[in-house]
Amino acid sequence: MKRSLLRLGPWGYVAYLAAYALLQPFGVPGTIFVWAAPLIWPWPVAFALSMTGTMAASVIGFSFARFIARDWVASKLPQRFRKYDEALEKRGFATVALLRFIFWMPPLLHAFFGVSNVRFSTHFWGSIAGYVLPLLLVSYFGERLFDWLYSLPPSAWIAAAVSIVLVVLLRWKWRPNAERG
Repeated sequence: MKRSLLRLGPWGYVAYLAAYALLQPFGVPGTIFVWAAPLIWPWPVAFALSMTGTMAASVIGFSFARFIARDWVASKLPQRFRKYDEALEKRGFATVALLRFIFWMPPLLHAFFGVSNVRFSTHFWGSIAGYVLPLLLVSYFGERLFDWLYSLPPSAWIAAAVSIVLVVLLRWKWRPNAERG
């Protein structure tokens, strides 16, 4: 895929952005695109493409929820999202930026912002503010991180898997009985 995109030249950028912007708002994880970009292009290009694709996907998801399927989307959102409505009314920019920084770009968050009372401009600029640092870090360090992970011995991967299983089991064992249902 890398060779194909690079062979396309500038059209490779267009293909990446189109796939990202049109697939991510409807379920394809955006992190796939963000982590793939620095493996394909130099980090400044990867950052620019990741930022552009992420913002395009956010705008498409927001606009779909706001203008096309508002009632349907609102009926599908979990009730726990409603607690953020007040924060969006009082501190819209900060709330959007913080939620984007923490959760990045899940389609459910695009939809929530679309059905909320937050203004489009607040959503747009708050999203940029929340995305810039994580996307910059992934773009700059992404390829190095993959190289480092690739160089780890199998014993490190086994230790990581065992650790994850232990944490999950311990969490399950010591959670309150009411949560077990």
